[in-house]
Amino acid sequence: MPTKKYRVAAQMFGFRNYLKTPEDVAKTMKRVKKIGYDFAQISGFGADIPAADIRKMCDDAGVTPIGAHIGLPKFRENEKQVIADCHALGIDYVAIPWLDARQQKTLADWKKLFREFEGYARRFAKEGLAVQYHNHDFEFQKFGVKGGKGGKTLLDMLYEGTSALQAELDLGWVARGGYNPERWIAKVAGRMDQVHLKDWGIWQPADGERRPEFRALGEGSLDWPVLVKACRKAGVKDFIVEQDNQIATGDPFVEYAISRKYLATAIGL
Repeated sequence: MPTKKYRVAAQMFGFRNYLKTPEDVAKTMKRVKKIGYDFAQISGFGADIPAADIRKMCDDAGVTPIGAHIGLPKFRENEKQVIADCHALGIDYVAIPWLDARQQKTLADWKKLFREFEGYARRFAKEGLAVQYHNHDFEFQKFGVKGGKGGKTLLDMLYEGTSALQAELDLGWVARGGYNPERWIAKVAGRMDQVHLKDWGIWQPADGERRPEFRALGEGSLDWPVLVKACRKAGVKDFIVEQDNQIATGDPFVEYAISRKYLATAIGL
């Protein structure tokens, strides 16, 4: 029986220093294709590059966009333009990628924000688009802890308080937040079509202070065979590699290539 074919994409934020001009984009997309990625999630491109032009450069390189990260300010400024850009890119998924947590002062502020996300998800669904939320680690802050026990994380409250909004878990950030990625995959089963794969190691810079740092997949601490199996069980369709920076080599093309080879040879993706 044939194995189900999953899409493996490069999250382009890791290549942001190579995406500042149209000429940069054309070259970078061809290099991304060469290191093994047939799909991409759009993020980190020069602000003045139209979505239709990005799509053409991706097509010319043989790389298909399967989603995008678009900041919350753009949703608020011009929702119709976000929808138009998604259609121009030819994608079905758009994620809110990051928040300034300092702007939410109270739990009531967070709940209001979650209602805003759900509104986008419901309206975008009418346009054939799924709105997702991409987490970092601050969403694992707990509210309602009493006597050192109980409480709920912001991410729990987000998904308990919404239904149309899709999850786009970043498994590396789940682990960085102190939680078990496998359990979180199960929590959002059925509402996570796309997932972010990110690994962590320890870096000791010149100041001698050891710090967690991004690593290529298979070169860090996460158990990818277990996590990919859990994602398949949860209904994930697309696996998206993201590595925000590359301390080990300084070269995103090298480290994204390591991740792609690891997924192909060790995981079968």
